[in-house]
Amino acid sequence: MTMRDTPHILIIEDEPVTRATLAAYLDQSGYRISVADDAAAAEAILAADPADLLLIDVNLSGKDGLQITREQRAISEVGIILISALTEDVDRIVGLEIGADDYVCKPFNRRELLARIKNLLRRTTQLRHVNNRTLRFEGFVFDILTRQLHDPKGRLIPLTRGEYEILRALAAQPGEVLSRDALLHAMARRHESGSDRTIDVLIRRLRQKLGDDPRAARFITTSHGEGYVFTANMG
Repeated sequence: MTMRDTPHILIIEDEPVTRATLAAYLDQSGYRISVADDAAAAEAILAADPADLLLIDVNLSGKDGLQITREQRAISEVGIILISALTEDVDRIVGLEIGADDYVCKPFNRRELLARIKNLLRRTTQLRHVNNRTLRFEGFVFDILTRQLHDPKGRLIPLTRGEYEILRALAAQPGEVLSRDALLHAMARRHESGSDRTIDVLIRRLRQKLGDDPRAARFITTSHGEGYVFTANMG
């Protein structure tokens, strides 16, 4: 793996000791690390060298972490983990609603943070593999960029945002069982307000739109006790 192939993590943290300690730990873990102490420095780094993941302290002076998250999410699907000393549920939910993928409270366990980073990078890498692509399965055409699904006769099948996100996650990994929790996480950072029931409802609606009989499913198969798997023939 070349240096450019190594995932690039940008740490935006104004507390020097925390910034240096975290940078050293993640560097030792095999990542390419950049650091910034405020929004202006972070934006300059990103303009020259886009990151794969942002670790953002919420309580920055000047432009805070929430504003940075909102702005970055408007222009990019980069992975974002917010770090904060605030522990109230409402703070975490606000962060997730404006576009963060995850939220970690200080003081945090570095190994747990590393596990969250690995999981998020894996998800964003999988999505990049399907972005800019058109997926085809059994006559259906699913355009990832325009979020449009057409049936074998060329008719547009309207999808809600949730339905699109679930179908994208499943179709990106055909043959692999995705748990309800994994599907919740795929729902564009809205998993904090979702539930297993949310996934089941979306799956039922997708099956109806695809004409898929759950008793003899061809496209989305239930793996009892585990989740769902995309079983359509691709191509």
